Amino acid sequence: MVQVRFPLFSSAPRRTPRRLLLLGGAAALSALVALSAVPAAASPGAPPPVRDEGRAGDHLTVTVLHAGAGRDGTYELYCRPAGGSHPDARGACGALERNTRWGRDTFAPVPQGSVCTMQYGGPATAHVTGTWAGRPVDAEYDRGNGCEIARWDRLVPLLPDLGGRVRGRA
Repeated sequence: MVQVRFPLFSSAPRRTPRRLLLLGGAAALSALVALSAVPAAASPGAPPPVRDEGRAGDHLTVTVLHAGAGRDGTYELYCRPAGGSHPDARGACGALERNTRWGRDTFAPVPQGSVCTMQYGGPATAHVTGTWAGRPVDAEYDRGNGCEIARWDRLVPLLPDLGGRVRGRA
């Protein structure tokens, strides 16, 4: 006696490799669709995305001391569009844009334990406060060693150009 099986009508589903592959693909696709519906801000541990339309609140106050005549003072800076009392608002905004990277603090201090050249860049100091890329800023700058000088120079013209640029990265 020959038994004929009709897969569409049998009570037990057949698990062929092709059928398993199709089921797995369908499950993966439904999981992807479900995850894409979750907004990025709801993902734990992920910073919220920075959108250009949210950057209208970017405003920094820069206070420079001991840099010399014509460089010392307190300046306001707005970006998008560039404005404020900063002497080179457009250039300062450009320097900030060039140094802004996703997941990195544009104003981060020199990391602890960094090996820095023992050179002195002068008594100039700067204090930058406000909001950049939707995040609060409160950063101190000086020119006490090669790493600090390089950190300062990366943000010229936000901070005044004091010459003697250090080559390389801090």
